[in-house]
Amino acid sequence: MSSPKNDNGPTTHFGYREVPESAKRGLVAEVFHSVADRYDLMNDLMSLGVHRLWKQFALGQSGVRRGQRVLDVAGGTGDMAARFAARVGPEGTVTIADINDSMLAVGRGRLADRGHAGNIEFVQADAENLPFPADYFDRICIAFGLRNVTHQDRALASMFRVLRPGGAALVLEFSKPVFEPLGKAYDAYSFTVLPWLGKTVAQDEGSYRYLAESIRKHPDQETLKTMMEQAGFERVHYFNLSGGIVALHKGYKF
Repeated sequence: MSSPKNDNGPTTHFGYREVPESAKRGLVAEVFHSVADRYDLMNDLMSLGVHRLWKQFALGQSGVRRGQRVLDVAGGTGDMAARFAARVGPEGTVTIADINDSMLAVGRGRLADRGHAGNIEFVQADAENLPFPADYFDRICIAFGLRNVTHQDRALASMFRVLRPGGAALVLEFSKPVFEPLGKAYDAYSFTVLPWLGKTVAQDEGSYRYLAESIRKHPDQETLKTMMEQAGFERVHYFNLSGGIVALHKGYKF
């Protein structure tokens, strides 16, 4: 979501910084060019491996079946796509759409090394303007990517357009802890441990400080639910995971 215009044009947030809308895409790109090679390792370290459980829960809620078409938006290194590919089988397809070519390159290499081939496609694409036909995919997922999009409403509308009637979209994203003590502990962890891990493991403290800040700027559970409804999704509901540190939103197109 963007802020009102100032004298220099519309602005938006990049972490806690206010930047011109036109600059955010490039700034986010720099972050993911920097972290691509160590992205999966850092996810394991930062979440103590719990991100795997969050993604497995999303897979279970997706209802993906053999032969279906699945779109993984901001799919990057292919972590979710590999799970979907096993479900759709050789008759189905999983398309990874990501704007960042460094993340796609890592994804191609890692999925090939793990023997995933034949039913996974890679497309460099902007989530706000997905280059696919309308009513095309059976399921769409975006996992830990929506908060990095400049115009989140446009991305949700684009996802709705390419989802077929009867299909479902899932948004797995960091959210707002539902218990105040948990929120305080999570803040302390985010702004001390995450930047330290970024500096020590990825040699990039700044990018991981941005990622921690971007979580705080992301809409809370009810706000994101409303945004999905405004994009056209129906029967939108969400599941709080790990006390609301992460939430899975699910909506349908009828």
